[in-house]
Amino acid sequence: MEISVDCVDNGAASCDYVVQQRKKRLGLPRLRKEARSCRERRRSIRLEWLSLVSGLLLAAVILSGCENAIAVPDVRPADVDVAPVLVKRIRYWDEFNGQISAIGSVEIRPRVSGYVDRVNYKEGDEVRQGDLLFSIDPRPYRAAVDSATARLERARATVQLAQVRDQRARTLVQTSAVSRDEADTRQATYLEGKADVLDAEAALAAAKLNLEFTEVRAPIDGRVSRALLTVGNLAVADQSLLTTMVSQDPVYVYFDPDEHSYLRYGAQARERRHSVPALSVRVGLANEEGFPHVGKVDFFDNRVDPATGSIRLRATLENKNRIFTPGLFARVQVSNDTDAEAILIDDKAVLTDQDRKYLYVLGPDNTAQRRDIKPGRLSQGFRVVESGLTPGDKIIIGGLQRIYFPGAPVNPSEVSMNHGNSMRAAN
Repeated sequence: MEISVDCVDNGAASCDYVVQQRKKRLGLPRLRKEARSCRERRRSIRLEWLSLVSGLLLAAVILSGCENAIAVPDVRPADVDVAPVLVKRIRYWDEFNGQISAIGSVEIRPRVSGYVDRVNYKEGDEVRQGDLLFSIDPRPYRAAVDSATARLERARATVQLAQVRDQRARTLVQTSAVSRDEADTRQATYLEGKADVLDAEAALAAAKLNLEFTEVRAPIDGRVSRALLTVGNLAVADQSLLTTMVSQDPVYVYFDPDEHSYLRYGAQARERRHSVPALSVRVGLANEEGFPHVGKVDFFDNRVDPATGSIRLRATLENKNRIFTPGLFARVQVSNDTDAEAILIDDKAVLTDQDRKYLYVLGPDNTAQRRDIKPGRLSQGFRVVESGLTPGDKIIIGGLQRIYFPGAPVNPSEVSMNHGNSMRAAN
């Protein structure tokens, strides 16, 4: 017991000293037992101190909470603007990304080989169908026409002589002046001559056609790109690319609705007993506000792309003012021309709580009640609410910064839902 008392009073160093001093008298087994008793006594004292400190801290926290609860003053009703939700029939528009494409796009290639003799247009200009674009050296082809003409004349002269000899043989064979074999030979010669004439006529037509192909003309109305082969370069028939052309008016816009939108369009078409959905589109370019251009969908692809879950659609747009250039990206809105009833609110009333959207509704006894909602797209400057509100609800659109917790008392002043939009427009 002397060792235990000394250890507790003087600490671990004193305990070690006492053990060393009495090591010889006590013996090793007894020494180990009393040292272990010393350590257990110190551990027990530390646990008692920790329990005492924890109790004091808990009491302090409880007392602090009570003091704060007592110190909370009465909440003064906040001045807020409230507005009844709007219920209107609107047309839903789905928005996608699209790309402008020309209806006609042509690569201009020569039909005959030869050296470029002249470029007959100004690069980048619009041309009409049939306008001359390139001239290829026509001299070899003009000579070919002359040669084919001569062969035709020779064939005609030959067939004329063969015809006379055939007619004479038919007369003489009746009087046995010539044999039947000779008469048949003359008739065959005449028929061969007629075939030679037809062959010569075809050769002359081909030569004339090749001569005509030395003038490369525009196959469509449209805008011509730069000349890829200039004067003096060899153009190889059906291989060399001279330039390209694209039509200008009208144009296509291609876009890819997702699978769910496509199925919705099809279901709405079946309800209206249409075989193909009748869809309208509105188009806006990157530098334009809103969607000022309108068109109609005229093409649905025959399959959904399994890699993207989308389907290719196409609409036709007028381009009289040459606003659209093939290759431009565009914003496309699509509608099925059907109106539906929807609840609309001012977008500034919508608040965010992590991944949830909510707003405050005027509740009973003029209190602000939180209401989680599912917002939809914008329409006519208002936010469509797909779920969470009912017709007749009044939402708080002004003074939201004065509401600190759901159920807070408020002092409402009723305004119209258009008030918030008109204020923003004025600013």
